[in-house]
Formats: sequence, C-alpha cells, structure tokens
Amino acid sequence: MQLSNKQKQYLKGLAHPLKPVVLLGSNGLTEGVLAEIDNALDHHELIKVRIPTDDRELKQQIAETIVLNTQSELVQKIGNIIVLYRPNEEPAITLPKA
Repeated sequence: MQLSNKQKQYLKGLAHPLKPVVLLGSNGLTEGVLAEIDNALDHHELIKVRIPTDDRELKQQIAETIVLNTQSELVQKIGNIIVLYRPNEEPAITLPKA
C-alpha cells in the first residue's frame, strides 16, 4: 500500500496529539519490541514509536526494519519519533481519496 501526500498529511494531523506507544530501550529493536509494535498497530492503526538514538543512519535502518517487519507505512519521521500506519481489516480511520 502506497500513501499519497494528501493521505500522509491527513494521518500526520491525526497523529499530532498522540503520545508514543512503543519506546525502544537500551536493547534496541528486539523481537519482543517488534511484536509489541505489531500488536499496537492491530489495536490503534496509527501509532508513534520513539527511537532514542542520535545516529541518523541507525534511526533510518530501525525505521525501515520496523516498516518491513510489520507491513506498515512510514507516515512521518521527526527527531526520535516515527509515525506508523497500518489499516485493520475493518479500518477505523477513513483516508481521503488519493
């Protein structure tokens, strides 16, 4: 699924008041953390994840790994926070037309 710019803007607006649901700890990205992100996406569809590192390349690699393993879409990346979206079978969020 590829999100259009209009759909990403809409999701960014919805994500703005959200708090990060998953925080990566000192162990980094583990199978347990991936399972928690997957579970949070099943429950919420739109979540924020905090990646506490200052290394841009590492942050990018972690974000790409999360997106790949959870079949989600990266909506936004600001600082140490990424916003992920994955629609449920019965979506609670109605996206605008592309």
